[in-house]
Amino acid sequence: MKKMQQGFTLIELMIVVAIIGILAAVALPAYQDYTARAQMAEAMTLAGGARTAVTEFRTSEGDWPAGNTEAGLSPATDITGNYVASVSVQADGTIIAAMKGTGVSTGIRGKTLVLSPISQAGAITWVCKPGGDDPVDNKFVPTSCRS
Repeated sequence: MKKMQQGFTLIELMIVVAIIGILAAVALPAYQDYTARAQMAEAMTLAGGARTAVTEFRTSEGDWPAGNTEAGLSPATDITGNYVASVSVQADGTIIAAMKGTGVSTGIRGKTLVLSPISQAGAITWVCKPGGDDPVDNKFVPTSCRS
């Protein structure tokens, strides 16, 4: 009688484990970048509310607000999220969203996102850029903010 083979050999199982390891090595960094981008999107969303307030102030008063209070916003440390520590308005209309130092992806921990206004002929255009001395890597900023 002929014996029927059942199950997998050790070599076959080792090959499957190696393939899974290679796939995980490729997928993990992509997932971490995606997570960081999602966290930075929160900064963009919170800064968007401040952007509206600054634009309205500039339109009605003809000048930039001196800070959050003058723009009609809560204090900078009150505008927070799961990953954003504060959103502040500067005297030149610039909005700075600072990321938290803990509980955030390592690539964006403690970094800032800056929205700068440009006023031309009554229209205000906003330029988004990673800010600070150690700016956020471009791959972590939201697509609408990439240069």
